[in-house]
Amino acid sequence: MTLAEASPNSPARTGQAAPADGAAREPRRTAPMPGVWRAGAARSRVELRAFFRNKQSLVFTLMFPVILLVVFGSIFSGKVAGTDTDLKQVFMAGIIAAGVMSTSFSGLAINVAIERDTGTVRRLAMTPMPKSAYFVGKLVRVVVTTVLETALLLGIALTLFGLPLPSTAERWATLGWDLALGTVACAMAGAAYSAAIPNSRSAAAVVTPVFMVLQFISGVFFPFGQLPHWMQTTAAFFPVKWMAQGFRSVFLPDSFQAVEPAGNWELGHIALVLALWTLGGLVLTAMTFRWRGPRVR
Repeated sequence: MTLAEASPNSPARTGQAAPADGAAREPRRTAPMPGVWRAGAARSRVELRAFFRNKQSLVFTLMFPVILLVVFGSIFSGKVAGTDTDLKQVFMAGIIAAGVMSTSFSGLAINVAIERDTGTVRRLAMTPMPKSAYFVGKLVRVVVTTVLETALLLGIALTLFGLPLPSTAERWATLGWDLALGTVACAMAGAAYSAAIPNSRSAAAVVTPVFMVLQFISGVFFPFGQLPHWMQTTAAFFPVKWMAQGFRSVFLPDSFQAVEPAGNWELGHIALVLALWTLGGLVLTAMTFRWRGPRVR
C-alpha cells in the first residue's frame, strides 16, 4: 500500500476521484458586498419602521408644529401693516418652514444622538454596511416624515384657517423645490449639529432652544420685516428664514413683496442659500461626525 492510499483523507480511502494533474483548485466564492444604494434601501426600511413604531418620537416630531399652528392660528388676527394680507396667512406660511425644521433638523439631531449614546451607530459602523448607507437611511426617513408633516399642516391650514392653495404652476414648482432644498439643508445641518450633543439625555436641551430661537427670528411668528434689524441680519445666516420666505412667495399675494426687506421674493437667493447650507452641512458632517459616544466602548 502506498502512502497516498494509507492516508485517511486520500481519494482512494474516501471514494472521491483524485483531481486531474495540473488542475487548479477553484477559489472559494464569497458573497458580494451590498452596494450603497442597496444597503441604503435596506437601512431606509429599518429607519421608517423604527420611526412609526416609536409613538413618542412620532407625536413629538409631527404634532409639535401642529399644536403651534392650531394655538397661534386661533390667536392671530388683523392685517399686516402696509398690506391687505391677514397676519394669520403669514403665520401659516411660516409654520410650514418650522415643520420642516422640526422633522429634518431637530428630529434627526436628537435621533442620531440617542443612537450614538446607545452604541447603535458604533455597531453599524463595524458591520460590512457602507457607512454612507446610514446617512441615506436617515435622509429617506427625514424626507418621508417631512412630506407627511407638510401635508398635515397644509390640510389643517386649508380646512380650519382658509389658507389658499398655490394659484399657479410656477408657485407649485416653487413649493416643491423650496421644500426639497430646505429639507436636505436642515437635515445636513442636523447631522452636523449632532456632534455638539454630549449624550442622549441632554439632546432635547441642546437642540430645542436652537429650534425655538430660529423660529422667532426667522419670521415664523411675526412678519419678518417688523423684526429688529439685528434679528433679520442674524436670521439671514440660517436656512429657516429663507425657507419661510420661499413659502410666503407660494401662499401670499405678490403685493406682500412690498414689506419684504429686499422688496421682492428673492427666489434665486433662496435657492442659493439653501444649496450652500446643503453643501456646507455635508462637509461639516464628514469632518465632525462621531461614530461612537463617550460611554460606548
